[in-house]
Amino acid sequence: MIQTIGAAVIWVLVLCLLPGVRTRKDHSILVAAVAIATALTLNVDSIYIAGDAALGGRNLVDLCANILMVVGIYFLSQAILRAAEFNDASVRSDRLGLTILACVAAGLVAAFFSIEAPASSTRFMLDYGDQPAAALYSAIQFVYVGVVVSVTGYVCIRFRRRMATFHFRLAFTLIGIGCLLALVVVFAVLGMDVAHLLGDLAVMGQLAVVYDVSFVGAMLFLCAGLALPPVARRMSRRTELKTREALLTSLTDTWEKATATREDSRLAAPAEGIDGKTRRLHRMLVEIQDALLMDPSAARLLDEVDMQTVVRTEDFLAFHHGVQESRLSPAMWGRRHGIRER
Repeated sequence: MIQTIGAAVIWVLVLCLLPGVRTRKDHSILVAAVAIATALTLNVDSIYIAGDAALGGRNLVDLCANILMVVGIYFLSQAILRAAEFNDASVRSDRLGLTILACVAAGLVAAFFSIEAPASSTRFMLDYGDQPAAALYSAIQFVYVGVVVSVTGYVCIRFRRRMATFHFRLAFTLIGIGCLLALVVVFAVLGMDVAHLLGDLAVMGQLAVVYDVSFVGAMLFLCAGLALPPVARRMSRRTELKTREALLTSLTDTWEKATATREDSRLAAPAEGIDGKTRRLHRMLVEIQDALLMDPSAARLLDEVDMQTVVRTEDFLAFHHGVQESRLSPAMWGRRHGIRER
């Protein structure tokens, strides 16, 4: 049941990330989400049994799921670390991280084939976890996950106040909490592995409760933090489009009044696309300001509503210009330029 909930939550995150896949240059978060969601899906009992039967009934699905999990955790951490530490380097250039990931995957494979697990089991560690090789198999995965989420969580908490907008600060806070809960999951799993080796079933049961609660919490907080920026961007974009359309209608009337005696100098052209509409707003505003400067009497043609429209347009264009200047690659979402904690 826990795996099903976790998989469902991560697949929802994937759906939140998909709409921006064509414009996003860095797909690390999407790759991470798909890998982790697939890993959790493979551990759903009915899927596990069917998949493992197709592979010979030797629990190879468990190995595949665990490898996918560490791959997903790697890509997730890389995306977040680049976002927080002002580093746009490609994942391909992270040779050390990829080397460690390859070593972890190789260690998982070697440990797995040292385990005596003749029958397919949806409770792999419960059934075979009393073997030292199985404990090593689990430890390799979760020690790696623990180290990665510790570093990622620390960076999120450290840099959350330096994000440019509230929703990015909130996103980093949620991710940091998710990483903390994921670390609790790691310690719970390692504790259960040791207790299993020692035959202490009571401690295993207690840690299993801790695992269930912290696992669900980690998935919810991580997914909420990762989904917040793209969802907030789309909502902000829709609001911006509606505001632009309303300002175009209102400012056109104001522009007609202010430039009525200066028709030969009108420069505004029909809008073409979103950027064209923004340019049209800017050009009409400039022409209104020029008209008022060259002919102060033109101000009598404008009422209070017209002046408020001019002010709103100035504010909108100033904000839009600031957003355009600070719009960075997805690997750097939400950051201010040039800020580095030393």
